[in-house]
This record gives sequence, structure tokens and C-alpha cells, in this order.
Amino acid sequence: MTITAIGSIPLIMTLGNSMLIPVFPAMKSDLNISQMQVSLTITVFSVAAAISIPILGYLSDRLSRKVIIIPALILYGLGGLLAGFAAASFPSPYIWIIIGRILQGIGAAGTAPLAMALTGDLFKGGEQSRVLGIVEASNGLGKVLSPILGSLLGLIVWYSVFFAFPAICFFSILLTWIFIKEKRNRQAPPPFGKYLRGLLTVFKYEGRWLFTTYLAGGTVLFTLFGILFYLSDLLESQYKIDGVMKGLILAIPLLVMVTTSYITGSKIGKNLEKMKKLVILGFLFMTISYASLILVDKLVPFLAVLLLSSVGSGLILPCVNSIITGAVGKERRGFVTSLYGSVRFLGVAIGPPIFTRLMAWSRTGMFLSIAILTLIVGLLALTMIHVEGKDGHKKKDTPVRYKYV
Repeated sequence: MTITAIGSIPLIMTLGNSMLIPVFPAMKSDLNISQMQVSLTITVFSVAAAISIPILGYLSDRLSRKVIIIPALILYGLGGLLAGFAAASFPSPYIWIIIGRILQGIGAAGTAPLAMALTGDLFKGGEQSRVLGIVEASNGLGKVLSPILGSLLGLIVWYSVFFAFPAICFFSILLTWIFIKEKRNRQAPPPFGKYLRGLLTVFKYEGRWLFTTYLAGGTVLFTLFGILFYLSDLLESQYKIDGVMKGLILAIPLLVMVTTSYITGSKIGKNLEKMKKLVILGFLFMTISYASLILVDKLVPFLAVLLLSSVGSGLILPCVNSIITGAVGKERRGFVTSLYGSVRFLGVAIGPPIFTRLMAWSRTGMFLSIAILTLIVGLLALTMIHVEGKDGHKKKDTPVRYKYV
């Protein structure tokens, strides 16, 4: 039940953006707003989350994970209620919907990144990697379910999606409150100056490989949401597929990624050499997939080739999660994992607009550009992260996770 509670936390965050996508046309028509105003409901959520994540990560290091996660989930639900009631009854609801989305973004900042840090606190060794795989799978499961749930809720009324958020948060709050038991830290938290110096030391000596893993996670989310944005447009404009059927098709690559993430997390243990190899292999799969999409036009072959990139994403994310979670001690883990969460949010936020430009420029150029990007990031992982020994340890008793070059 502890693992179930932890897994429910990133699921909430993932639903925040993806559930709204199917109801955007109805929102635009009912509120009489522009496409840019519609897109801002996604942008303000992601930007608020990206800004708030490091702050909440620091507070979780000073206080506790649970003390931050539960209020964050409550704020997330209240933001949904505000947006829902505004859409249902306010005379000029748009500005209140935006305020509600900002509140949800701040609440989302205290979910998935802190769930990673909490996993690092409560589990050790191979069990930690397995639970991190479940956390990533839960994150992906939210992406799978979101377009389907959003389409179904939109059949009632478009703003019913907002009221679904507090209902889902309620169960996660209960699970977190009852089943997550943190060990009490009897030592007082270090002064801010000492805490900051410790962080600077971490990034001074571990920064090169740490930023490489940040870049790896951000790149996966950037390309994932960008490709899904492209596929969503392709299904409607070229194949005239929308509604629940469109959500089901979009769920296929995400389901493959979720399955791969879970299997990867359960198999890697704490073998850092294996993690590095899987990260490189994942980017190789993504590069081959995106480069090959240049040659594919039909929908079924397109999906088949795209699934190779989903496998690559599923190999990379659990390994990166485990690497970053184990990079530092418990006293600074919240900030380091939260900063990683900010990078992931930024990847999600910039994916659709950049892919919009690339789509307008050239289909071939778009796929070639992202194939080059994934190749470069894979090469950075190969050259910037060095592992010593079979399990990433020296032969002596002192462990050395990574060596920067």
C-alpha cells in the first residue's frame, strides 16, 4: 500500500494537462476565446510548476516530503474546483480558470518530483529502482488514461474535467496520509547557507553527468509530447479520427512506454553500468525510430515505427530516475530531484510549440532534427557518464557512483 500511495502521486500530476486536450475545442467555442488563450491553460500550469518545483523541493528537505506533498495535492484539487465553478457559473470565467490552473501548477510541483525523493528515502538497493520504475510507469499510465478520460468526461460537459481533479486528489491524499510513514529526522535541518554550499559542492563535482541526466529526461519528455502533438493533429487532419477513438490511438505508444518502464525498473537493480548502457540503447532506439519516420506515410506502419521510440523512452526514464535519486544524500535529495522535475516540465511545455514550427517548416526536417537531437544526447550520455566496476563501484568499500570527465 505504501508503493500504491507513492504511485498515485505522479499519476495526479500527469492528468493535469493531458485530460484537458480533448475538451479544448468545446472550451474555445463556449468561452469564445482564441486558440492562443486556450493554449495558455497548458502554459501557465507548466510554468507555475517549473518555477515552484525547486522551492518545494528545498522545503521538503527542510521539513519532510509528506508535509509538502499533502498540501500540494489539496492545492491541486482546489485549483480544479475554482476553474470548474468559474466555468459553470462565473460571468467572465476565463481569468478565474487561468488562476485555477496556476494554483494547480503550484500543487503539481509537490507531486512527482517529491515522490521520487520519497522513494529514495524509504527504499534502498534494487527495491528502490523497482519502485522508481513503478513511479515512472504510473506517470506514463496517467498519460495513457488522460486523453480517454478527458474525452469521456467531455461528453457530459467540457468543464466536468476540472471537477474530476479534486475527486482523484482525494484518494491520493488518503493513501499518502495513511500508508506513507516517514522516518523522523532527529537532527535539526542545516542552516540555509550550509545547505546551499552542500548543493554547490554536489553540482561542482557531479554537475557534468548530473546535467547530462537532466538533459536526457527533458529530451525524452520534449520529443514524446511533441510527437504526440503531431500525431494528434495527423489523426484529425488526415485521417478524420477524433473523440475517444483518437484517445485510444494516442494511448498505444504511451502504453508501450509504460510497460517498458515497469520492466526496466524491476530489472536494473542498482547496477549503474547496466543503467548507462540502457540509457544509450534507449537513445539509439529513439534516433533510429525518428529517422525512419521520414520514410513512412501510412498510419499503421507509422505507429509501428514510432513504438520503437516508446521502447527507448521506457528504457531511459527509469534509469535516469534511479541515477538522479541516488546522486545525493537524503538531506539534499528533494532539491536535486525537484530540479530534474522542472526540466521535465519545461520539456513538456516547449514540445508542442516547437513541433508546431517544425511541422510548418518541413515534415522531413522535423523528424531529422529530433533524430539528431536524440543522437547527440545519447553521445553525451556515453562520454559524460563513466562507471567504475561492474556495479558502478570501486573494488574498495567506498562506493563511487559516477565519475565526471
